[in-house]
Amino acid sequence: MKLHRNLVFAVIDALNLIFNEDEYADKVVQKVLKFDKRWGSRDRGFIAETTYDIVRWKRLYSEIAEVKAPYSRPNLFRLFAVWAILRGIKLPDWKQLEPTPERKIKGRFDELSKTRKYKESIPDWMDELCEKSLGEKLWNKEAAALNQQADVILRANTLKTTKEKLRKNLLDNGIDTDGIKGYTSALKLAERGNVFTSDAFKNGWFEVQDASSQLVSEFLEVKPGMRVVDTCAGAGGKTLHLAALMENKGQLIALDIYANKLKELKRRAKRAGAHNIEPRHIESTKVIKKLYGSADRVLIDAPCTGLGILRRNPDAKWKLQPEFVDKIIATQKEIIRSYSKMVKPGGQMVYATCSILPQENIDQVKSFLTSEEGKDFELIKDKKIFASTSGFDGFYMALLKKK
Repeated sequence: MKLHRNLVFAVIDALNLIFNEDEYADKVVQKVLKFDKRWGSRDRGFIAETTYDIVRWKRLYSEIAEVKAPYSRPNLFRLFAVWAILRGIKLPDWKQLEPTPERKIKGRFDELSKTRKYKESIPDWMDELCEKSLGEKLWNKEAAALNQQADVILRANTLKTTKEKLRKNLLDNGIDTDGIKGYTSALKLAERGNVFTSDAFKNGWFEVQDASSQLVSEFLEVKPGMRVVDTCAGAGGKTLHLAALMENKGQLIALDIYANKLKELKRRAKRAGAHNIEPRHIESTKVIKKLYGSADRVLIDAPCTGLGILRRNPDAKWKLQPEFVDKIIATQKEIIRSYSKMVKPGGQMVYATCSILPQENIDQVKSFLTSEEGKDFELIKDKKIFASTSGFDGFYMALLKKK
């Protein structure tokens, strides 16, 4: 691989914003890719994937390069040099990349790879917490799996097409996909690429949604004509899936505390042809109380640490702080107790997170079932998904029924 100066400099600019300005990696990459309109798909892919790779391995590379935050520009180039050498890429004769001791870098890599927190590039506190919560054997596997690059997974929008028709349409347009056994509407891209410029996307034939995430809406067992509430709808990935499962029949209320996310949901719903969605901004507890005892189905896709989706959000390893874990567990406890009141007798509720910690998952469900608000509920089934066994994001979901 030949390294091009303008592309490498774009990566350095992106790393500066992520590491030193504390900006989110996905937003930074979107911003940096607009620097030069002449960049083709291969150039853009190099910038995005290299940036994410160095973010993912920040701790390991920093130890090898012997650099610390805040990262000066020369230090960022040292991180890049480590990335290139470990991939067998010949470094060009640029002043920013000199001197680079290749043998020392490879030796340090071999030495540090004997210790999990360096090998898998994880903060001390996170490594200790996950080992204690999951056990050493499972955490060893999961830590490695969460450092793999995530596949691009599509969900066929059955309001407009079928999985088979979508696959054929994409193939006719040069995009090869494979079905995934056990996943009703999922297609996996054979090669990474920008699917958002395709006519199929513009026409609302699919959404990009990880395979594990696609299981959550199906877990709720919705039917056409029901009254369904998605309590933490966000920009609506699972809301749109629910609308498709409901065949646009019935009422689907999408709640969120962030009005801007619901605005994005409206835009996505229009493209998807989802007409039964009613967004409601949670401006006060009145919005919640009006729905008490009225819903056939309630989805609580709770805010969480996001430790199951580090493959696609590697900068979360560095932004997440240990005190946030206790804070979010308290928030989850409050949410499940409050939002469960929307379920009518005989109705069902799914509590879900994209975390792998039992403290956020089964422990929350057990705690809820022993509470005043949860005394009339029973746990029907639950599902733990680990990246190390599924190949997809880590998730948890529990189906509860109100007696």
